[in-house]
Amino acid sequence: MIEDRLQQLSDRYTIILVPGLRDSDEYHWQSCWGRRFPFWKRIKQKNWLEPDIENWVSAIKRELAVSPLPAILVGHSFGALASCRLLQTRQVNVAGIVMVAPAEPAYFGLDEAIQPAALPVPCILFASRNDPLMPFARAQFWATCWGGQLIDIGEAGHINSESGHGEWQYGLERLTEFCEHI
Repeated sequence: MIEDRLQQLSDRYTIILVPGLRDSDEYHWQSCWGRRFPFWKRIKQKNWLEPDIENWVSAIKRELAVSPLPAILVGHSFGALASCRLLQTRQVNVAGIVMVAPAEPAYFGLDEAIQPAALPVPCILFASRNDPLMPFARAQFWATCWGGQLIDIGEAGHINSESGHGEWQYGLERLTEFCEHI
């Protein structure tokens, strides 16, 4: 059972949810997962509306500072970019990164902040073929640059509550497999 597997993994890793702009509403998969696994962490910050990459990075660092275990960052959209930025600019206790529907860095003027270079940890990247914030060809490009495994989930929008990804069991199963094989 997936709950048992994730409970066992919590002895090895701290899962940290990193929402994107506007946080993740109560129907978003990140919020659903957070309720389902209350031992997971979630970044907190004052301003969820301003896409300030360094504020997001600082919020992740605050969670990492209180975690004795290596972390698995699970970022959505802008949160995925912030997770990437953190790994590209700082040495941190992170064992892997899961990026779900990362936004195109240029969309937020982050062309220079997010580098097309391999990440220092294993990575999986979920991408949709009709994501309004990341054309699929660009998701393929970034997955290759970052050394990540691209998971094509078809036409799934921005992989959020608006596109019907509430509990998102498939994503949870892939996250579990990813953590088990790090």
